[in-house]
Amino acid sequence: MKKKPVLYIVMPAYNEAVNIRKVINAWYPVIEKFGEENSRLVIFDDGSKDETYSIMLDEKKNHPLFIPITKENSGHGATVLAAYHYAINHGADFVFQTDSDGQTLPEEFESFWALRDSFDMVIGNRHNRHDGFFRVFVTFSLRYILRIIFGVNLIDPNTPFRLMNAVTLKKFIDLIPKDYNLSNVLLSVIYAKNNLGIKYLPITFRPRQGGKNSINVRRIISIGWQAMKDFIALSKKV
Repeated sequence: MKKKPVLYIVMPAYNEAVNIRKVINAWYPVIEKFGEENSRLVIFDDGSKDETYSIMLDEKKNHPLFIPITKENSGHGATVLAAYHYAINHGADFVFQTDSDGQTLPEEFESFWALRDSFDMVIGNRHNRHDGFFRVFVTFSLRYILRIIFGVNLIDPNTPFRLMNAVTLKKFIDLIPKDYNLSNVLLSVIYAKNNLGIKYLPITFRPRQGGKNSINVRRIISIGWQAMKDFIALSKKV
């Protein structure tokens, strides 16, 4: 029988006390079904101010393949990047990233897993989003900006639902600056610029399942302005 590959499912979490228990219980069976004994579900608590991490520790008691980690707050992108490095350093063959707010569905993972050996990255396309017009507009604008600055056409570059071959990820991850705020966007750009195998699959993207979004309109505009400057600076390096 062919040996199952080592799968790491990684998530950032910030002030997700309302959602985190349900998210762990929803995604844990995916690790059990598709990964082998060294596979792990790893959630990085990004310095939450609520009970997120204590709930994670409580869930660890009944989920041996779950690893809860806490760190100082550094933002979504930096936390995702830390999670990728962790997975690579602990022997992952494949790394899957999603968020811990309950907007994505575990049952849609299997179609991504079926394509794991055919592409360097299989990424979700949020074709029917339910997280507000402004965020849809931001994604549309981001696609246009990336096409102008980097010369790449990406359908949904920032989707938090992506399965990556760890060998490929390890080869290119150091091109992303430490603590970079839009790590997933830049990773999508790097893959496209290097003509790596990328496959988009449609996914469901529900409204946040509880709690408050930590990024408001003003914060998004601030991030966008800084991203423009960062993209221009990085365009000669990736």
